[in-house]
Amino acid sequence: MLDRVEKEMGTDEAVVLTGMRQVGKTTILKYLYEKIDSANKLVLDMENPLHRKIFEEENYDNVWKNLEPFGIKKDPKTYLFLDEIQNLPGLPKVVKYLYDHYKTKFFLTGSSSYYLKNLFSESMAGRKLVFEIFPLDFKEFLVFKGKVMTEGKSRVKYELWKKYYDEYLEFGGFPKVVLESDRRRKLELLEEIFKSYFEIDVKNLADFSDITKVRDLILLLVSRVGAKMDISKLASELGTSRETIYNYLAFLEQTYFIFLVPKFSKSIDRQAAGEKKLYLCDTGLASFLGRLSDGQRLENAVFNCLRSRAEKINYYDKSGGFEIDFVLDGNTAVEVKKHPSGRDMANLKKRAGALGLTRNYVASYDFVDDERVVLAMDI
Repeated sequence: MLDRVEKEMGTDEAVVLTGMRQVGKTTILKYLYEKIDSANKLVLDMENPLHRKIFEEENYDNVWKNLEPFGIKKDPKTYLFLDEIQNLPGLPKVVKYLYDHYKTKFFLTGSSSYYLKNLFSESMAGRKLVFEIFPLDFKEFLVFKGKVMTEGKSRVKYELWKKYYDEYLEFGGFPKVVLESDRRRKLELLEEIFKSYFEIDVKNLADFSDITKVRDLILLLVSRVGAKMDISKLASELGTSRETIYNYLAFLEQTYFIFLVPKFSKSIDRQAAGEKKLYLCDTGLASFLGRLSDGQRLENAVFNCLRSRAEKINYYDKSGGFEIDFVLDGNTAVEVKKHPSGRDMANLKKRAGALGLTRNYVASYDFVDDERVVLAMDI
């Protein structure tokens, strides 16, 4: 992801980094700031009310005048780095104006696609590039540990890296959590991440009349990782309407807390209408908030790692127990198992063939010496 972002440093388009809180957006923003070889640059934090005030002008030319005391000039090219832009709803209009009239290159971060979709002006179409930042996958996790896993599959390799994968399954991929070695402190960091998300994003970005129901829904969802969402049942358990549950789920998804995976179908209408499966943004956060079975934790981790490797992820099921955990880009079937059997592999091949999927493999936690099985840690 960082390589892709760096390639856009010399372009004119605004670069927008979005994703869950504490995934490293601010760190990336500051890294890009240091990489720009120009004195005509400035980084501002929109959580700072004094920095927000710079942009709170009806006349946008006055915004530019407010930037001049910071050493900003029209020539050479100006680079503005703005962190946490969701804190200033009117900012996108200012960004467009400065982009058009002052030829300013923007680097922006925001913790919500909800904000971007609802408040980022459509007139910025063609003027911005949006990059979604997620918690670390397992390979990135190892990089943060200063480790590089060799290619290929062997029992020796599996035994060598298993302890790291177990840590990843338990504590997840938020960078600060990964870098912390103390177990108790890891749990404290996960608590801080959730508290920050709930107190800032849920309370400030959303306009929900009953925040406690959002909290209670989150706790209900944790136990449903990898399961299809029964909206009526959730509404009944929370004593609210189906429409309210849909609104809550949409917000949680658009703020990157959950991911809802649609059912695979050749028909777009059927795919959109089917029940969706639920996954959380991070296995560590899910484990902190509730009890996950080993199977749920593994499936959620595999999903989080597949997310950056596939353009589109679906699942498939049919009455009678015909199931496929993940269908990638409409051509690859993936089943997740702790220790797959020969029957599991044969069933997956049969099911994939029936759907016209050209590739299939089983993602396994345990080492299985079979070419049809991929180690989950290798995904």
